[in-house]
Amino acid sequence: MKPANSLLSGLPTTIFSVISALAVKHDAINLGQGFPDTEGPADIVDAAARALRDGRNQYPPLAGLPELRGAVARSNARFYGINVDPAREVVVTCGATEAITASLMALVNRGDEVVVFEPLYDTYMPVLELLGAVVRKVRLAPPHWDLPRTELAAAFSPRTKAILLNTPMNPTGKVFTRDELEFIAGLVARYDAYAVCDEVYEHLTFGSVRHVPLMALPGMRGRTIRIGSAGKSFSMTGWKVGYVTAPAALADLVTKAHQLLTFTVAPNLQRAVAMGLDKDAAYFGRLAEGMRSARDWLAEGLERAGFRVLQSDGSYFLVADFSPLGFRGNDVAFCQEMVEKVGVAAIPVSAFYDQDGTDIPGHYVRFAFCKKTGVIASAVQRLQSVRERLCAGNVVETQKG
Repeated sequence: MKPANSLLSGLPTTIFSVISALAVKHDAINLGQGFPDTEGPADIVDAAARALRDGRNQYPPLAGLPELRGAVARSNARFYGINVDPAREVVVTCGATEAITASLMALVNRGDEVVVFEPLYDTYMPVLELLGAVVRKVRLAPPHWDLPRTELAAAFSPRTKAILLNTPMNPTGKVFTRDELEFIAGLVARYDAYAVCDEVYEHLTFGSVRHVPLMALPGMRGRTIRIGSAGKSFSMTGWKVGYVTAPAALADLVTKAHQLLTFTVAPNLQRAVAMGLDKDAAYFGRLAEGMRSARDWLAEGLERAGFRVLQSDGSYFLVADFSPLGFRGNDVAFCQEMVEKVGVAAIPVSAFYDQDGTDIPGHYVRFAFCKKTGVIASAVQRLQSVRERLCAGNVVETQKG
């Protein structure tokens, strides 16, 4: 038979699936997958349940229910001062992954150049390759993940169509500063490009750190597509309700792409999310504070176990360096052995790099802390034996003595 799509056929089983399967096999605590293990707000769940019985279960409008588009517009205004026309500048999608795909479809022609940052969310590269984009990768370096301004400026050219920006960032936990965003905005304007901004963790920043949308910066309103997620903002990742804010001309193209991908989103979930987005600011503050506490508990436990923990200012994730433990293998081997011998699952950070690249960091792992206190406590207890179980007799010569 003739071969099927070569790109999709060539995609391997993801490390996420491999690690999760190992976690089940070895009854490990799974801190690899980034989803909460608690239900979201009960009033939102109740609203979704009631909405199933109100006689409005047929196709909702293509771009989303007016109630939800209005709530997205109000959220933009009250948190960021971004004024949005809900009827023309908001599109509801089946999760943020579809929103990212539809937004890139709206902008990218075959051969267009798109700038991305590594490490990156694992769906970005396959989608861009399917669209025929030429991807220009700019690597952020641990431990601080600072914006490499010289390298970023070199990645832009007159051929640049867009930059794909994730902040707060998965997997690093980095939140781009306003100064860094202003530098990015300057390049976007200088090269007459667009920005697709994956901001699903917008309400999950910690301490004094605050999320600043690129769209809120001067000159960026007409060049930016901003993506949010009910799954992350309400701890219900299975609902798959995303929303796009964009200037009307771009929102219209995103809507056309959405029509080809999923066409619509469950109307009862849309109505419930609309209610959620109108919650008072205290809810979002409690959400972030709960995640900050979980981050701190896990970070302290990892440090006691001998890891070097990198700063995480947002998202569900923190990155830890296992090289102080003296393990000889790479991050994939470390994660596999940690599942089998310690009973805790994490994700190798190398999985978030283009595997055709070189000099990929090989001694960092990503942990998800969006879990119950008891789960994190149990994982921390198990991790205290990580050096003994993984590294005894396996310490590199330079670390002996």
